[in-house]
Amino acid sequence: MSSTLKSLRALSSPPRLRLICLLLKSELSVRELTDITGMRQSGISMHLSQLQEAELVESSRDGKNAYYSVVQAQQSDNCALIDLAVAGASELVEYESDLRNLKRILELRENQDLVYFNRLAGRFDSVYGPGRSWQAFGQLLLRLIPEIVVADLGSGEGLLSELLARKCKKVIAVDNSDQIVKFGKAKAKKNSLTNLEFRQGDLQSPPIDDNSVDLAILSQALHHAENPVAAIEQSFRIIKPGGQIMILDLMKHKFDKAKELFGDRWLGFDEGELYQWLESAGFRKIDVSVVAREEEEPYFETLLASAIRPA
Repeated sequence: MSSTLKSLRALSSPPRLRLICLLLKSELSVRELTDITGMRQSGISMHLSQLQEAELVESSRDGKNAYYSVVQAQQSDNCALIDLAVAGASELVEYESDLRNLKRILELRENQDLVYFNRLAGRFDSVYGPGRSWQAFGQLLLRLIPEIVVADLGSGEGLLSELLARKCKKVIAVDNSDQIVKFGKAKAKKNSLTNLEFRQGDLQSPPIDDNSVDLAILSQALHHAENPVAAIEQSFRIIKPGGQIMILDLMKHKFDKAKELFGDRWLGFDEGELYQWLESAGFRKIDVSVVAREEEEPYFETLLASAIRPA
């Protein structure tokens, strides 16, 4: 079979067009391609094998990882085919999300802090050490927090708010439940936390002045919001220029009972969604990654998203 015919057959599949388009922009691993496209790892491996057989894609190794890229020394016929493949990929509905996710993955490569943290967390319970605990580490890290103004949006009863108030200049806890706000106020008074203020309000319109907080936190709150995009946009409004947003929420899942059991409106979010919403709201220096995985069904995963409002 001629190389041209092999190339045509290899490029006859939309998933392979997506892969070619991505690999033209950057050398990527199978795992990274899985995160970007949402396709199954086995499917990506199969498509890459076919592209390699057609001599359109090549691989190289870096330690245990294999990275794929488009073959650079292309024959003129293949160059024309690659150009057509990119044009075809740009017409696919996944094209824009693929590019957003590629940008996110490449930025994540540059920030290895979370990668190291995940490795550390995986080793934490494997070897016993007297007095070593997450509680102790938490208290240590809490003392590193500067004296800033924090908005805890969707605070619930305010456990996180209470912890932060012991160090921060001021914490504003916002929840839409009148009863929870009353409970939080009473508990803050009991604990003499005069810098912790509870306010009743909605995530989509928090009762906080523009440009007034250094940090806005949405901890497992966004999946309860009627309009997550509006909640992120409102967070941008209340954050000072140079301030930060941090979101802890569930990775997209298929546990439908969460809506009935926990009152969830959304079954989590994927990394690309959060990245896009934060970017559209005006945030920059965005990082979104999985920071925790439960070991029991339904195996919930937790995403941590952080971003800066430009100064």
